Amino acid sequence: MKKESVIIERTLNAPISKVWKAITDRDEMEKWYFNLKEFKTEIGFQFQFDGGPPDGEVYTHLCKVVDVINGKKISYSWRFKGYEGISFVTFELFAEGNKTKVKLTHEGLETFPANKPELAAHNFVEGWTHIIGTSLKNYVE
Repeated sequence: MKKESVIIERTLNAPISKVWKAITDRDEMEKWYFNLKEFKTEIGFQFQFDGGPPDGEVYTHLCKVVDVINGKKISYSWRFKGYEGISFVTFELFAEGNKTKVKLTHEGLETFPANKPELAAHNFVEGWTHIIGTSLKNYVE
Protein backbone atom coordinates (compact mmCIF):
# COMPACT_ATOMS: atom_id res chain seq x y z
CA MET A 1 0.00 0.00 0.00
CA LYS A 2 1.43 3.35 -1.08
CA LYS A 3 1.68 5.89 1.73
CA GLU A 4 -0.39 8.94 0.87
CA SER A 5 0.15 12.30 2.55
CA VAL A 6 -0.97 15.80 1.78
CA ILE A 7 1.33 18.70 2.65
CA ILE A 8 0.18 22.29 2.19
CA GLU A 9 2.42 25.23 3.11
CA ARG A 10 1.43 28.88 3.06
CA THR A 11 2.92 32.05 4.53
CA LEU A 12 0.25 34.23 6.09
CA ASN A 13 0.51 37.94 6.75
CA ALA A 14 -0.32 37.57 10.45
CA PRO A 15 1.69 37.02 13.64
CA ILE A 16 2.07 33.48 14.94
CA SER A 17 -0.06 34.24 18.05
CA LYS A 18 -3.05 35.19 15.86
CA VAL A 19 -2.70 32.10 13.66
CA TRP A 20 -2.33 29.82 16.71
CA LYS A 21 -5.51 31.26 18.21
CA ALA A 22 -7.32 30.77 14.88
CA ILE A 23 -6.40 27.05 14.71
CA THR A 24 -6.96 26.23 18.40
CA ASP A 25 -9.77 28.44 19.78
CA ARG A 26 -13.21 26.91 19.14
CA ASP A 27 -14.92 30.28 18.70
CA GLU A 28 -12.29 31.33 16.15
CA MET A 29 -12.27 27.95 14.37
CA GLU A 30 -15.98 28.03 13.56
CA LYS A 31 -15.48 31.28 11.63
CA TRP A 32 -13.12 29.74 9.05
CA TYR A 33 -12.78 25.97 9.65
CA PHE A 34 -15.50 23.64 10.95
CA ASN A 35 -18.30 24.11 13.47
CA LEU A 36 -17.10 22.28 16.56
CA LYS A 37 -19.16 21.93 19.74
CA GLU A 38 -15.98 21.95 21.80
CA PHE A 39 -12.22 21.98 21.23
CA LYS A 40 -9.28 21.90 23.63
CA THR A 41 -5.55 21.79 23.05
CA GLU A 42 -5.15 18.87 25.45
CA ILE A 43 -3.66 15.54 24.46
CA GLY A 44 -6.44 12.97 24.52
CA PHE A 45 -9.24 15.50 23.95
CA GLN A 46 -11.81 14.04 21.53
CA PHE A 47 -14.00 16.09 19.22
CA GLN A 48 -16.21 15.55 16.21
CA PHE A 49 -17.90 17.45 13.44
CA ASP A 50 -19.86 16.78 10.27
CA GLY A 51 -18.65 17.63 6.79
CA GLY A 52 -18.54 16.47 3.21
CA PRO A 53 -19.12 17.64 -0.34
CA PRO A 54 -21.98 20.16 -0.70
CA ASP A 55 -24.04 17.77 -2.82
CA GLY A 56 -22.85 14.50 -1.28
CA GLU A 57 -22.77 12.32 1.78
CA VAL A 58 -22.30 13.89 5.21
CA TYR A 59 -19.37 12.32 7.07
CA THR A 60 -19.02 12.44 10.84
CA HIS A 61 -15.36 13.15 11.55
CA LEU A 62 -14.04 11.62 14.78
CA CYS A 63 -10.84 13.24 16.01
CA LYS A 64 -8.52 13.09 19.02
CA VAL A 65 -5.68 15.46 19.93
CA VAL A 66 -2.43 13.47 19.97
CA ASP A 67 0.30 16.13 20.20
CA VAL A 68 0.56 19.77 21.25
CA ILE A 69 3.49 22.15 21.40
CA ASN A 70 1.81 25.35 22.54
CA GLY A 71 2.04 28.10 19.94
CA LYS A 72 3.85 25.88 17.43
CA LYS A 73 2.19 22.54 16.66
CA ILE A 74 -1.02 20.59 17.09
CA SER A 75 -1.80 17.11 15.75
CA TYR A 76 -4.97 15.08 15.88
CA SER A 77 -6.25 11.79 14.58
CA TRP A 78 -8.90 12.04 11.86
CA ARG A 79 -11.25 9.21 10.99
CA PHE A 80 -14.81 8.78 9.77
CA LYS A 81 -17.65 7.22 11.74
CA GLY A 82 -18.67 3.92 10.16
CA TYR A 83 -15.57 3.58 7.97
CA GLU A 84 -12.20 1.89 8.32
CA GLY A 85 -9.01 3.88 8.43
CA ILE A 86 -7.31 6.49 10.56
CA SER A 87 -5.24 9.46 9.50
CA PHE A 88 -3.45 12.27 11.29
CA VAL A 89 -3.61 16.02 10.71
CA THR A 90 -0.76 18.25 11.90
CA PHE A 91 -0.59 22.02 11.86
CA GLU A 92 2.91 23.45 12.37
CA LEU A 93 3.58 27.18 12.70
CA PHE A 94 6.88 28.96 12.01
CA ALA A 95 7.42 32.65 12.73
CA GLU A 96 8.84 34.61 9.81
CA GLY A 97 9.09 38.12 11.22
CA ASN A 98 5.51 39.43 11.51
CA LYS A 99 4.31 36.64 9.21
CA THR A 100 3.61 32.97 9.91
CA LYS A 101 4.44 29.97 7.77
CA VAL A 102 1.75 27.30 8.19
CA LYS A 103 2.58 23.71 7.30
CA LEU A 104 -0.41 21.36 7.21
CA THR A 105 0.34 17.65 6.91
CA HIS A 106 -2.40 15.04 6.55
CA GLU A 107 -0.96 11.50 6.71
CA GLY A 108 -2.54 8.06 6.48
CA LEU A 109 -5.02 8.71 3.70
CA GLU A 110 -4.24 5.29 2.22
CA THR A 111 -6.00 3.67 5.19
CA PHE A 112 -9.40 4.96 4.05
CA PRO A 113 -11.68 2.72 1.92
CA ALA A 114 -10.58 2.74 -1.73
CA ASN A 115 -14.21 2.35 -2.83
CA LYS A 116 -15.15 5.81 -1.45
CA PRO A 117 -13.97 8.35 -4.05
CA GLU A 118 -14.80 11.20 -1.65
CA LEU A 119 -12.00 9.93 0.61
CA ALA A 120 -9.34 9.90 -2.13
CA ALA A 121 -6.13 11.88 -1.56
CA HIS A 122 -6.81 14.37 -4.37
CA ASN A 123 -9.98 15.51 -2.59
CA PHE A 124 -7.98 16.21 0.56
CA VAL A 125 -5.43 18.19 -1.49
CA GLU A 126 -8.28 20.29 -2.88
CA GLY A 127 -9.95 20.70 0.50
CA TRP A 128 -6.84 21.59 2.49
CA THR A 129 -5.58 23.94 -0.23
CA HIS A 130 -8.83 25.89 0.08
CA ILE A 131 -8.97 25.70 3.89
CA ILE A 132 -5.37 26.87 4.43
CA GLY A 133 -4.83 29.02 1.34
CA THR A 134 -8.19 30.79 1.30
CA SER A 135 -10.31 30.32 4.45
CA LEU A 136 -7.55 30.63 7.08
CA LYS A 137 -5.63 33.21 5.04
CA ASN A 138 -8.66 35.47 4.64
CA TYR A 139 -9.59 35.06 8.29
CA VAL A 140 -6.23 35.97 9.86
CA GLU A 141 -5.19 38.59 7.33
